[in-house]
Amino acid sequence: IALFLLGGSTAAIAFLPGYDSIGIASALLLALFRMGQGVALGGSWDGLASLLAINAPEGKRGWYAMIPQLGAPLGLIVASLLFMFLIAALPAEDFLAWGWRYPFFVAFAINVVALFARLRIVVTPEYASLFEDKALQPAPLTETVRKEWKVIIMGAFAPLASFAMFHMVTVYPLSWVFLFTDETPARFLMIEAVAAVVGVLSIIASGYFADRVGRRTLLAVTAAAIAAFSGFAPQLLDAGELGEAAFMILGFALLGLSFGQSSGALSSNFQPRHRYTGSAFTSDLAWLFGAGFAPLVALWLSSQFGLIAAGGYLLSGAICTLVALWLNRELARTID
Repeated sequence: IALFLLGGSTAAIAFLPGYDSIGIASALLLALFRMGQGVALGGSWDGLASLLAINAPEGKRGWYAMIPQLGAPLGLIVASLLFMFLIAALPAEDFLAWGWRYPFFVAFAINVVALFARLRIVVTPEYASLFEDKALQPAPLTETVRKEWKVIIMGAFAPLASFAMFHMVTVYPLSWVFLFTDETPARFLMIEAVAAVVGVLSIIASGYFADRVGRRTLLAVTAAAIAAFSGFAPQLLDAGELGEAAFMILGFALLGLSFGQSSGALSSNFQPRHRYTGSAFTSDLAWLFGAGFAPLVALWLSSQFGLIAAGGYLLSGAICTLVALWLNRELARTID
């Protein structure tokens, strides 16, 4: 159902009439379709890491947990290259009139492939055992919040560094370059696509390291690295093409190592009955507070106080992650 909703909402955006045709209704429908995407994403992706962890062989939990995280940078690569081509190939009038719709058709096609992949997930004996013992029966959100509220609070803060970093190297720099520099979006989209490849490799590396040093240790180390990154890296966006490339490549490298293990990081802390709901809900809260407003807040801070202020916002996310990992002693025992 979630994947159908995601694909349907994405296709609906591609067919959405413009403001000139239906006025304010166009903006309202766009908001409705985006809400549909958000609901679908919460149901189809946010708990996927915990689902894969249940199916993971012994000693491969970190490796399996990073697999669903690959979707974001891979999708970003496809979107960046496609938009870069359309911006370069089409006059601005044609792109604004109809060219922007094509990436949404592509996204819908990818969603169909994802649906077939989801239907072919192999159920392991561990998963079957938990299901037969009714440990994986659906749990209402209210019940999960009532019984697991401590884990939910810690889980919402634990991945903040990673989720804030995600939008700080994807949406925010593109907005900054477009609004405050004379550079063309097409050239920066190419830099973003190349950097996203680095992000994919880093996510894969996170699975390797997590199974050897522990997911909590890896999350803590990368949060500390993101804190250091926040102190100098945003200023690179104002240092020309080389500085922008350095910001993006270094940022995606850190993002991949952190993001690869951030979703479902607290899944083992939940009781089996609440594991999927709890993991998905904590991930949604972290996205909302750590990333939902990150591009807008960082852009406003940069315009008012300079690029260093955007680094301060990212630093706050890193501090929240480090504090959450330090406070959650249960995480220290169960995630390693």
